[in-house]
Amino acid sequence: MYLAMKTLHILAVVLFLGNIFTGLFWKAHADRTGDPRIIAHTLEGIIRSDRWFTIPGVVLIVGFGVAAAVLGGLPILGTGWIWQSIVLFGISGLAFMLQVAPLQRRLLGLAAAGIGNQRWEAAAYRRLSHRWEFWGILAILTPLAALGLMVYKPGS
Repeated sequence: MYLAMKTLHILAVVLFLGNIFTGLFWKAHADRTGDPRIIAHTLEGIIRSDRWFTIPGVVLIVGFGVAAAVLGGLPILGTGWIWQSIVLFGISGLAFMLQVAPLQRRLLGLAAAGIGNQRWEAAAYRRLSHRWEFWGILAILTPLAALGLMVYKPGS
């Protein structure tokens, strides 16, 4: 049962990280066009994929990870690489909830306002997009560091 939980935990990590990297790729691709229609469409897709893949991925990662630790007899708070990974994952979640997701909605609003007869405020979009990139990098680097801890298990 331990190996099944560990496998499901790893699959959830792949789903989670894969979705984040895919979103970064498509946003950069859309931004290069400078077309608010394409940018808005892409941001809608990113927001939807966060609902369908990123957020459920978090639940699955935590659930299967805790189950694997318990079944493997690993004390969660007594195993450095586990609790450190949880802290890093928590930082990522806070960055996403408090910065990335709200910025995505604001970016979508700017792009949507630029469609049709309304004025496309490209400079304001770029400024906000730089903030999104900063927080997005934090939100991706921290789970990548956690992945490294999980693979290398320092101190064990």
